[in-house]
Amino acid sequence: MSQLYTKVKLYLEANSKTWDDTKVSLQNDGAGDYIKSWSYDIAKPTDEQIASYENSGNTEEALQVVLNNRRNDYPSIQEQLDMQYWDKVNNTTNWEDAIAKVKEDNPK
Repeated sequence: MSQLYTKVKLYLEANSKTWDDTKVSLQNDGAGDYIKSWSYDIAKPTDEQIASYENSGNTEEALQVVLNNRRNDYPSIQEQLDMQYWDKVNNTTNWEDAIAKVKEDNPK
């Protein structure tokens, strides 16, 4: 089940808006997450509208896990540049192989 934050963010994007902490706040009073405040110039989403973003919210959250894993697994930029230099000097593909491995291990 996707987070309320993700579903609200998708609702905003569908209405050409971006998340702004000064215009929306979420809260959980123990009974579940809800929109505590809303000051956008569009209507606050109804429960039905929020629920309609469940599948796309799940997809978005799964993608974020993959992207975070890739971010953590990629060599640093300095290491990648060094790999590229030595690949050019030695006519090897170490950089391409390293990047392909990260993508293979973390498919979208």
